[in-house]
Amino acid sequence: MSLVFGGVRALSDVSFSVQPGELFSIIGPNGAGKTSMLNCVSGRYTPTTGSVSFKGKDVTGLKPNDRAELGIGRTFQNLALFGHMNVLDNIMVGRHHLLKNNFLNGPLYWFGGAQKEELDHRRFCEDVIDFLEISHIRKATAGTLSYGLRKRVELARAVALRPDLILLDEPMAGMNLEEKEDMARFIIDLNEEWGMTVVMIEHDMGVVMDISNRVMVLDFGRKIAEGLPEEVMANKHVKKAYLGEEDDDTDEDEQVA
Repeated sequence: MSLVFGGVRALSDVSFSVQPGELFSIIGPNGAGKTSMLNCVSGRYTPTTGSVSFKGKDVTGLKPNDRAELGIGRTFQNLALFGHMNVLDNIMVGRHHLLKNNFLNGPLYWFGGAQKEELDHRRFCEDVIDFLEISHIRKATAGTLSYGLRKRVELARAVALRPDLILLDEPMAGMNLEEKEDMARFIIDLNEEWGMTVVMIEHDMGVVMDISNRVMVLDFGRKIAEGLPEEVMANKHVKKAYLGEEDDDTDEDEQVA
């Protein structure tokens, strides 16, 4: 796919696929087009050319909420929590698209099934809270929490969707070493125990190399490498993009595809 804003090409003919059950990382320098790629997958942006397929279905024209119903969840690089709401209510927002009761039968809270439905969703959210080890802040106002805890709450809200594919945009940005270790453990468990396919943008190369099945590298909106972590890190074009090393050979044969 390609994505153009006016005269700026955010993405140029980028093509890749992710297999069910994979933990797939997208890396690259700042401004490489990584978040733009996730925005195209989640439905916030519509690619200028190209398409997005999920479970064999073309979802290019679907809105973000429709893609969420199909099983695509995401977190954001910049926190998108409701600061005035408590942690549990923020996570419950992630279950909104699964609610079946509407404004017609909702007022019959005790008799129309709305109460049971809410309790079922709340119970699932409590399971997510326990999994992410944030029970001690479940009633705290989200806006008063530390940055690391708010990132964890944002992950909890995405998990509450119970997605098949979860898109994580820099989930460990701004965290200290202990917080990063915890977040990496949660992501691995989501992938291996909860069965979620993970596509993650992350700048911490140690984390990317340790937990990723495959890695794709973007630079100035173009894919310059894709493959196993160790293969990607040995690629000349990747070294040039990250370290500024000389790279006179720009043939496609050097790319890991």
